[in-house]
Amino acid sequence: MNSHDRERFWDRFRRHFGASRHTQLESLGHARVEAAREGSWVFDDRGQRLLDCDTSGGICNLGRRPAPVVDAARHALRQTDQGNFPMMSWEKAELARRLAAFTPPGLECCVFSVMRGEALDFACKLARGSTGRTQLLTVDGGWYGETGFALTLSDRIDRERFGPLIPDVGTIPFLDADAACKAITRRTAAVVLEPVQAENHARKLPNGMLQALRHRCNRMGALLVVDETQTGFGRTGSRFACEAARVKPDVLVLGEALGAGLFPIAATVFTQQANAFLNRHPLIHVSTFGGSDFGCRIAVAALDLYESQKPWLNADQVGLELQRRLTRVVARHPTPVSVRGSGLLLSLDLGSSDRATKFCRKLADGGVLARPGRVAPRSVVLRPSLLIGTQEVAWIERAVEAALDDLR
Repeated sequence: MNSHDRERFWDRFRRHFGASRHTQLESLGHARVEAAREGSWVFDDRGQRLLDCDTSGGICNLGRRPAPVVDAARHALRQTDQGNFPMMSWEKAELARRLAAFTPPGLECCVFSVMRGEALDFACKLARGSTGRTQLLTVDGGWYGETGFALTLSDRIDRERFGPLIPDVGTIPFLDADAACKAITRRTAAVVLEPVQAENHARKLPNGMLQALRHRCNRMGALLVVDETQTGFGRTGSRFACEAARVKPDVLVLGEALGAGLFPIAATVFTQQANAFLNRHPLIHVSTFGGSDFGCRIAVAALDLYESQKPWLNADQVGLELQRRLTRVVARHPTPVSVRGSGLLLSLDLGSSDRATKFCRKLADGGVLARPGRVAPRSVVLRPSLLIGTQEVAWIERAVEAALDDLR
């Protein structure tokens, strides 16, 4: 793309998507045209190579365009399409079987969606329907998406701009297990949480608090809904973060990483007990594009790759090394910066949103693509492909050190 074509492109972008959006991208160093992608890397229209440490919000856990999944998509395109959403197909049945085997024991039932927000919204509808209660509680500081229930549950300061939100939704305090458990009563339909709050400086709920919430939900007859969109499929060093905490949810939300970045598909998996509500009301929830036959083929291929590669093992080992290196880097700099995270879900707290924005711009100049957290904009989230190795770790380390030097 020459300079004339590039300027014409950005003129169109500003016209159709908004000038302020372009300004924001520029401030982050992200006003680039994505021209190619391969493995853990993306390439812009000027030929610069960047290590993708955003992975579209953790969607591309297996890297960009993983070859076995691309091959499966090509094959599926020759044989199938969207399918007829009220009807069953081999593709839907096979993905349901595979998810029941891949997720924690007891989660045998599923409903497919297009994206995380839709999957989370269905989880909330299921909780209200199966318990006959309306109150939903969430741990403060989470981020769940842009749709109705997801937006209401998310800790974002601008959500009131959208008008009245869904009623009877409250928050329970992070880290205060006693107060959180007291808030859960026989009015509570479900507690919804993220085991690690990726967009909030990678805050991790202690295993003990997760276990206490599980026990309290059992006593009060409430469901425990765990959203593993950011943490599932190995991101934090185990297949699922709730498994590492030895906590079994009633409902597990799996986001777009199920489609390996090639097709929008998500899922809500849940117990037979929760499924009793759908048995009584079998067509109470449908999704036109949820669980398309084409998407199910891609998801099965992605599960094949997850199972063969076991990326959680690499995320655990490489993530620990990356965190050690980044901790040493920030310790050498006069400005206080904290590093926190689990596996290959890491975050650096720069102290202010302005510094985090500048840091992202410097990272991009150094060949690393990352962005600030949605809930804690003073932080910068690093979530690369789960298959990175020592060379990529060294690349991130150099880019972070150079960016911090420029911020002095």
